Amino acid sequence: MTSPARTTAAAEQFDAGAHMDGSAPFFGAAANIIMQLSAPPVGHGVVESPVESGNLMLHPIKRTRTTLTYLAVAMLGNDADRAAYRAAVDTAHRSVRSGPSSPVKYNAFDPKLQLWVAACLYWGARDLHERMHGPTDPATADAFYRYAERLGSTLQMPPSMWPADRAAFDRYWTEHIAEVRIDPPVRAMLDDIVDLKMFPWPVRASLAPFHRWITAGMLPEPLRAQMGMSWSERDDRMLARLLTTVGSVEARLPKQLRSLPSYALLWDMRLRRRLGLRMV
Repeated sequence: MTSPARTTAAAEQFDAGAHMDGSAPFFGAAANIIMQLSAPPVGHGVVESPVESGNLMLHPIKRTRTTLTYLAVAMLGNDADRAAYRAAVDTAHRSVRSGPSSPVKYNAFDPKLQLWVAACLYWGARDLHERMHGPTDPATADAFYRYAERLGSTLQMPPSMWPADRAAFDRYWTEHIAEVRIDPPVRAMLDDIVDLKMFPWPVRASLAPFHRWITAGMLPEPLRAQMGMSWSERDDRMLARLLTTVGSVEARLPKQLRSLPSYALLWDMRLRRRLGLRMV
């Protein structure tokens, strides 16, 4: 088990709470899942995972809570929070490894795969924040990037694996997004997630079309094409108006209110740890 990352002094001073939008998971969660699972080892690892309690299709509320809690702990938690949640995630990950019949080799503890997942989380957060609030000044963007290393180093990814700066990250992203491949079993599961098939029919009927539309809009074009999703310039204009409108509303809210959902998840995790309840 690795120790929590030692980030630079500048990154440690970054106000992560001010950079977290309460609406972000609603807009970007499914698209980010698609990004992460587009790496075949990650995709097949999730499809073949024997961890029934972590199956989004069977336990959508619990799985959403644990994933969002990880983000809250990684970005807002202290070293003790991160160590405790890492231990809980490690327990769930022990059985997530490829078997003899798996089409690709994978291991949930592989730091290269954790780097890819962290990169997807960072790219999605940066993209959504800028769509909602406009371009970030270079100093803040650099500080956020350095701080986002915690998205991987909270688990087994060594801090040294995180690309050195934003330019290095962009090279990493461009190289890897060109290599992604969504295999049929993975796409079938992702389509079910996008169409909200884990929820009762009334939820699906009312929300699934919008959810598919917003997910398509948040995806990089190569992944949108692999998912067979259509997108037009009109769609792009509509989404831009929606996100800037929501962003302008959120910008008027106090920082404490904007980041309240993330802090609530962090407080819930701390209470579970104190009471000896399962965190994952």
